[in-house]
Amino acid sequence: MGLRFLRLRLTGFKSFVEPTTVEILPGLTGIVGPNGCGKSNIVEALRWAMGETSAKSLRGGEMEDVIFAGTSLRPARHWAEVVLTLEAPPGEAPHALATEAKPGETLEFDVVRRIERGGGSTYRVNGREWKARDVQLLFADAATGARSVAMVGQGKVGALVNARPEDRRSLLEEAAGITGLHARRHEAELKLRAAEANLARADDVLGTLEVRLAQLKKQARQATRYRNLAAQIREAEEVSPRRAAGARRRRCRRGRGRAARDSARAGGGGRGRGRRLGPRGRDRSGPASPARGGRRSSQRG
Repeated sequence: MGLRFLRLRLTGFKSFVEPTTVEILPGLTGIVGPNGCGKSNIVEALRWAMGETSAKSLRGGEMEDVIFAGTSLRPARHWAEVVLTLEAPPGEAPHALATEAKPGETLEFDVVRRIERGGGSTYRVNGREWKARDVQLLFADAATGARSVAMVGQGKVGALVNARPEDRRSLLEEAAGITGLHARRHEAELKLRAAEANLARADDVLGTLEVRLAQLKKQARQATRYRNLAAQIREAEEVSPRRAAGARRRRCRRGRGRAARDSARAGGGGRGRGRRLGPRGRDRSGPASPARGGRRSSQRG
């Protein structure tokens, strides 16, 4: 994917308190000026718009130091913004912007980074918010970026000449256009390591839950046994009063029967014939019939 830088617009970034536009024409563009005029600030604004995250590399203590701090004559700004305009040739538009590109036409889009005091920085591409990682991958696919070796600063040439073979590898990878692949591979490795860490934590949590499940099963068995025993106790308590009442009634009947028999024996002790008692102690013999009594009296007479 080949991208061409068209222009750079700065507002409130370091010494550029007023909106300033720098046209990047085809070929070689040079910025000439005396010391302290802001030449390095332009390069740093370009790197900042492409996703630079280190405030130290931008000659600051924290990221909010890129905002115009004010002078004795001008107040400080509360925000800073850098707009980088790029152009993609036909058929080479970024994948995320492929739907906005018309067939056979170049695609022109803006990458905007804005920072506010106390609010952090945000990215927008063609008016839509993007993540910082997506912006960095966008430039990495184009073989450039905030840390690109194509942006040569002071002492950079000497560092490349004296660099070890391992350090020159980044230069060769960028020239081959595979920087984006390495960035995606690194991101995938980070996700895999995070997934492995999550799996390890899940195993620990699963082990803890299994122990807790065994304890809960034991408690559930104990609770079930308790409910069964409590139901049996309630049933026994409900049946016991009825049984006691029945036993008392039976004892009373037996007591009345014995009393009736005793009284019957005591009342008929002088006669030759005893009385017949019923099941409840009642006298079932009854009085003597009149006819039988008259016949006895006549015989005696």
